[in-house]
Amino acid sequence: MPAAALRPKPLPTQSTAQRSVLFDSPYEPVVKRPLPAGRPREWYVAHNRRLKAMRLAIALLDSGVHQPGEARNETIHATAERIGMRPPSDTTCHMVRALMRYSR
Repeated sequence: MPAAALRPKPLPTQSTAQRSVLFDSPYEPVVKRPLPAGRPREWYVAHNRRLKAMRLAIALLDSGVHQPGEARNETIHATAERIGMRPPSDTTCHMVRALMRYSR
């Protein structure tokens, strides 16, 4: 008897279920809270740059760009324009590629 026949059949997941899965509510972004006061300006700049890089990395992954080598500055700039974001700096583009590289 083959070994595959001895394993129990896995339960269906949402992706393999026969019925469609409904979301309980439409997507709503989380409520933004103010940043903590009293930090040096460089901290706020770096924080906002990290958030922007994260949004761009997510948008690139959703669009099918999975390797950091595929994410050239032109690709990142085009993605930023497509999602309605101001063009990122070269430093932010470098950070996007770093996020894609170290997310594995």
